[in-house]
Amino acid sequence: MNRELIMVIEQLGREKGIDKEVLFEALETALLSASRKSLGPADNVRIHIDRKTGDFRIYQRKQVVEDVTDPETQIALADAKALNPAAELGVELELLQDRPLQDLGRIAAQTAKQVILQKVRDAEREGIYSEFVGKEGQILRGVVHRIEKRNVILEVGKAEAILPEREQIPGERYNPGDRVRAYVLEVRRTAKGPQISLSRTHPGYLARLFETEIPEIQEGIVVVKATAREGGERAKVAVASTKRDVDPIGACVGLRGTRIQVISRELRGEKIDIIEWSNDPASFVARALSPAKVSSVTIAEEPAEGGEAHGETHMAALVVVPDNQLSLAIGKKGQNARLAAKLTGMRIDIKSEGEVEAERAEAEHAEAARAALSTLPGVTPEAFQALVETGLVSPRAVVAAGRERLAQLPAVGAAADAILAAAEAWVAEREPKDTQEDDGAVAEPEHPPATA
Repeated sequence: MNRELIMVIEQLGREKGIDKEVLFEALETALLSASRKSLGPADNVRIHIDRKTGDFRIYQRKQVVEDVTDPETQIALADAKALNPAAELGVELELLQDRPLQDLGRIAAQTAKQVILQKVRDAEREGIYSEFVGKEGQILRGVVHRIEKRNVILEVGKAEAILPEREQIPGERYNPGDRVRAYVLEVRRTAKGPQISLSRTHPGYLARLFETEIPEIQEGIVVVKATAREGGERAKVAVASTKRDVDPIGACVGLRGTRIQVISRELRGEKIDIIEWSNDPASFVARALSPAKVSSVTIAEEPAEGGEAHGETHMAALVVVPDNQLSLAIGKKGQNARLAAKLTGMRIDIKSEGEVEAERAEAEHAEAARAALSTLPGVTPEAFQALVETGLVSPRAVVAAGRERLAQLPAVGAAADAILAAAEAWVAEREPKDTQEDDGAVAEPEHPPATA
């Protein structure tokens, strides 16, 4: 009988892929639970099954004391010395019991069965978790088993994985039996067993597809440096070559685009821009905005959002493009600029040459007005400082403010009239005439008569 037990455990271990030691421990726990009636409820008893012969042995732990008050948990020092000469007061001895296991009743047998089944399920779940936790960041192939609330459940070997709706490429449709490739996003333990989350929109999935389809990447000749995606629509991939004579972009595109077409079809026609990575941040940003042509890139550090108190900064890029390239650089609904920002890890501000020139002219105009204010009669250095702090940074602003506001400034005081008059004179010299003052001028009718 005991030999048969060992054979059953070994067979069960092979079928379930579980270490037989785990099954032996489960059986020992189950037998102990089922034998509480005969062995007693004490926690100092354990059952051991010999791994070779299948024989059962019962061990009981007892503490060595002078006077025994509880025979189930205590043993006298003299008796302990007889069993083990090294025994001392206060130590625990584990003693082999001669009593055999009694026949298990129906309820006890059922309890043992439940304990074993639970242990087997736990071992299976732990085995699945151990198998897949090391596959995070890799691609798995699965078969669509069912669809629950637009979440796709796939069978991957002995386990089930979930492809949530938010991780599916927009427009994809799945049917039971379909074979699907996906990226392992996360493997975590839950009360119902390991949960494997998949994704088909993660940038890592694109990087893994490049590794799968392009031999030069598998060999380490070409390296994927960064990826950015908006699933099902467009993606950008930055690649670099470890050998000077190998074109990384050409290697990824393949002869007549065969390699990149395979990847694009797998992603349901997603458009993929492949750019060459650069150590120079300015060059990298300019390339990331392709196919738009860039006039200049200025890189600077700025405080990170929410990290001002800790002095945290991140890189930001000011990109200037020709006027006719602005819409191309920004992309449809800002897509090109967003992907470039994700790819480079920088905040990117795009301006046209016309906008930059207008801002420069406006700044020069403001500086000239500020300088003119400082030279107006009656404007002392103290008065100039007071005007600027109040927001009156030009003669036009002074005129708009009026005498009462000027007179309220202590540094201006009695000079308010003189400063206001000088400012009005400055404005009058530069103010264009917007109206015709000729008596013979004829006004055009607001609504000209219709003609046949």
